[in-house]
Amino acid sequence: MDSIVVKGNGALSGAIPIAGAKNACLTLMPATLLSDEPLTLTNAPRLSDIATMTQLLQSLGAEVASLQDGLVLAMSSHTITSHTADYDIVRKMRASILVLGPMLARDGHAIVSLPGGCAIGARPVDLHLKALEAMGADLDLRDGYVHAKAPGGRLKGAVFEFPFVSVGATENALMAATLAKGTTVLKTAAREPEIVDLARCLRKMGARIEGEGTSTIAIEGVDRLHGATHQVVADRIELGTYMLVPAICGGDIECLGGTIDLVGAFAERLDAAGVSVTQTNRGVKVSRKNGRVRAVDVTTAPYPGFPTDLQAQMMALLCTAEGTSVLEEKIFENRFMHAPELIRMGARIEVHGGHATVTGVPKLKGARVMATDLRASVSLILAALAAEGETVVSRVYHLDRGYERVEEKLRACGALIERVKAA
Repeated sequence: MDSIVVKGNGALSGAIPIAGAKNACLTLMPATLLSDEPLTLTNAPRLSDIATMTQLLQSLGAEVASLQDGLVLAMSSHTITSHTADYDIVRKMRASILVLGPMLARDGHAIVSLPGGCAIGARPVDLHLKALEAMGADLDLRDGYVHAKAPGGRLKGAVFEFPFVSVGATENALMAATLAKGTTVLKTAAREPEIVDLARCLRKMGARIEGEGTSTIAIEGVDRLHGATHQVVADRIELGTYMLVPAICGGDIECLGGTIDLVGAFAERLDAAGVSVTQTNRGVKVSRKNGRVRAVDVTTAPYPGFPTDLQAQMMALLCTAEGTSVLEEKIFENRFMHAPELIRMGARIEVHGGHATVTGVPKLKGARVMATDLRASVSLILAALAAEGETVVSRVYHLDRGYERVEEKLRACGALIERVKAA
């Protein structure tokens, strides 16, 4: 397996372009299944997860072409030739479950394997299924697959309230509702920018949607959707990750294409820690205000709260902060697996259930560490940038699922970082 070698060498400065959002693009791609006309996505990220979703869509009969060095995805689902999303593909990525709603809505039936993904605790798909059942779907779970049918070949509008916020379930239900007969109202819906981006794309395709970005979304079903071209929103998690580079290393970084409104709660915590965050006409500029950052407490929450996908990276920063910080993880259990690896680098961290107490140290030390999931992998790279000596991060295949050209982007700002290919 590949590894990444990092040598800490002080402050970093420069500009880093922010890619299109992985989580938005993985949601937008299945929308092609809703129409027999072409859907084109621009500003697409170039990631292994995008390749996996491409493979899945192609297995269902969609045509997917990667253009302009992968920045444009041209898709067409003129005919869905298979309604079975196979385990061998779906197991690689949780977002694969998002083909269920579109296929069920368009053709009235689908068979989708239960998904896989990062090992960060229980992440059931029961809310996806309950929302579809509310729209009239008959569901049967057997042999690891969801067998779904819409009586009469079409879903029906319904009022469904999620018992708690779920981004994926909101996305699946939103897509399914666009072709349902009647009006669907989703309550306690997720409010993430990726949901807003999906709604905007679906509206370009002819969907009738109101309320995205709020906790109540209303969708009036239509008979068919048409083709469209849509630009993928900037990746707020990549944006937040690179905003932490000057915070942990010193220097200043301008994140091109980013906007502070995408990461409001995160930017507020950075400000409290003593990090300057400024919107420019090109993006978001970040630098330390005065020397060592201060300890701050962090609690993850659904958007617009502090993102769980930035918790690991924030912990890396707080390992060198002045004082003691408490991080509370309220979205996923078992999401502190990066803590033991940071401890190998000299961090002082105590984990008790969903809480982690971090007492800052003046300096981390380079070490051999292992990535346990996507966000943990980049948190170790951030820590390594500020550590004394050399750090070797292994199992970085996780990294490639969510960040494109990490080494290239960081080297452009002066980092000593390289990828070592497996022998």
